[in-house]
Amino acid sequence: MRHRRWLALAAGLDALGVCLLAAWIVRERDGVLENQLGLLAMLVAAYLSLGWLFGSFTLVKTRRLRWSQLVVRLVITSAATTATGAVVGWLLRAAPEVTLLHRGSLMPLFTLAALWSAGVRLMLRQLAHSTQQDQWAIVTLPGEQEAIRAEWERIGATRAPSIHVLGDCFSQLESGPDGNQSSGLALSQGVLKQPDGLDSCARALAEGRPVTSLALAAEQELQRIPPHWVEDQWLLFSDRSEQRSGGFERQLKRYADVMVSLLLLLICTPVLAIAAALIRITDGGPVLYRQKRTGLQGKRFEVIKLRTMVPDAEEEGEAIWSDPNDGRITPVGHWLRRTRLDELPQLINVLRGEMSLIGPRPERPELETDLERRIPNYRLRHWIRPGLSGWAQVNMPYTSTVEDAELKLSYDLFYLRNSSVWLDLLILFKTIKIVLKAAGR
Repeated sequence: MRHRRWLALAAGLDALGVCLLAAWIVRERDGVLENQLGLLAMLVAAYLSLGWLFGSFTLVKTRRLRWSQLVVRLVITSAATTATGAVVGWLLRAAPEVTLLHRGSLMPLFTLAALWSAGVRLMLRQLAHSTQQDQWAIVTLPGEQEAIRAEWERIGATRAPSIHVLGDCFSQLESGPDGNQSSGLALSQGVLKQPDGLDSCARALAEGRPVTSLALAAEQELQRIPPHWVEDQWLLFSDRSEQRSGGFERQLKRYADVMVSLLLLLICTPVLAIAAALIRITDGGPVLYRQKRTGLQGKRFEVIKLRTMVPDAEEEGEAIWSDPNDGRITPVGHWLRRTRLDELPQLINVLRGEMSLIGPRPERPELETDLERRIPNYRLRHWIRPGLSGWAQVNMPYTSTVEDAELKLSYDLFYLRNSSVWLDLLILFKTIKIVLKAAGR
């Protein structure tokens, strides 16, 4: 979660920069800023919102920053905010004294704001790298290091902490990696089963250093829990199951599911009608598609979706993984999938209580038979009601292989351990961003 502090700092510095630049430009144009504070607040909110939408804040945490990314994202954000301000000025028929919404103010303001934001991101990246220290030292058995490092760096945005082999250079562990006395020990499953592992725990605890499992360290640092790092620690999830979660929170989530689903169905009815007409015109096949999925506690139900593939895409009745370049997807289907509009009919499943708005995406039973055999602790995802969008869907691309399914499960396990109203809201905002950018699968 540490990178979010840097993102919040970037947003604060962006807002400060826009305010300072606006004050200077308004003064140069002989305007009075005190009479335009409401408009300034609107422009700041627009700049921050569009920066979030176009990914300018993720530049702070990107592992390798390309100059083209920096330039393109900030230029798009600056241009979009300038256009927004110009539209607002036109709609309000802004008087001459409202200097902040003049074209001669907006263009230099957000050109300079883009340069300011570029400097902020470069500075914060430098500070983040210079002050970064490992919170955990990972302790493994011989032969585990490379697999753990590869899993930790799988997404590419996070560098693996220092990894030590149990019994080798233990003096380094006693003083902490790179002299960092406050770092704790994250023990792999193999180490936890060794008598020497218990000795390591005892010594670290005696020094006042925290000790945890590799799975819980990943939960804290990666916001996901690789399922093969859990093994027999599945009881960690037992108090987070749907049946044992707090009664008030469960009722609140159900109330929100029903009210938001009804509202979305009402608002999106014209969009659904247009999509249905396009599907029908394309090949004359059915508009809706029903498919068996596995829900809470392994119960089967039928999801309802807008059809995005050719009719009879699985003529032989065998479940087949789909990928973004699947030839069975129709042209209209590609657009529906990218905007995730094909999922809208599942709001009916939400109203029926078979799904929630937020939760792990339900999988097909035919595919789950193989996944349960090949991925440890796969059934843990059935302990919570499936959803239209989930933590995995906003953090990774479309699932098309067993390896992708394992990565998706790691995000589902994090959600199972940390589900809350605030995490649901975060997923909701990230889903809205994906829909607006048509960045779905």
